[in-house]
Amino acid sequence: MDLNLPIRAGTSPIGPLAILRMSSEEAVQLVRSSVQMSYPLDIAICNAHTTLTALDNPAFAETLRHMTLLNDGIGVDLASRFLNGKSFPDNLNGTDLIPDILTEVGFPLKIFLLGATDRHVQLAKKHIETVYPMHHVVGARNGYFDLGECSHVCEQINRARPDLLLVGMGNPRQEKFIVENRVRLNATVAIGVGALFDFMSGSVVRAPKFVQSIGLEWLFRLLQEPRRLFRRYIIGIPRFFIALLKLKFGKSDTEN
Repeated sequence: MDLNLPIRAGTSPIGPLAILRMSSEEAVQLVRSSVQMSYPLDIAICNAHTTLTALDNPAFAETLRHMTLLNDGIGVDLASRFLNGKSFPDNLNGTDLIPDILTEVGFPLKIFLLGATDRHVQLAKKHIETVYPMHHVVGARNGYFDLGECSHVCEQINRARPDLLLVGMGNPRQEKFIVENRVRLNATVAIGVGALFDFMSGSVVRAPKFVQSIGLEWLFRLLQEPRRLFRRYIIGIPRFFIALLKLKFGKSDTEN
């Protein structure tokens, strides 16, 4: 069915993932059209950590295949250049994309926030209500619940009937929650947003713009939270690039 969504944008395949090559404007239009047409849309924003997790875990890769994939960060951009000879038009990290959506969508959205701690998600709610007053945060709850509570959480979301569900519970939990519960969720657009609520609450400070512009925001975050992020960056980054070498040259080795 032709939905008139800009979903025909090209993709950059990275292993089992097909990540859309979209500009920020196209991504905002995708969300706008989905809400206007009441057409369900589930978005995963894939950085190097997300991609490596999918390469390590076929079940998570299968989860991501049920979602619309956008790019986040210099790691996947380098991966796309290395594997496909093309970079992504824009960096669509959730910390920038969600504010772009809230600023540019053009009509009021009903928003539900799911994730982080009670304190941080409430502070994120206050931030959205203050900075983007045209929108209405119809619900917010923490992301610390057991699988047995999913039905109750979905009921809470459904009572609010949000246009936009932002899920900030980290990979792979946030994507699994969205995909596994989609049949009982009536949110139109669901997006996994990682640490967005921590940034919005002020508990985590973003890197200066010039650090972002040279692709070193990951290093700034590592210096802020070395114990939590050591494994992701110091161990994960070399593993990610080794995985890319295997993707690039593994087929020819196997075929010879």
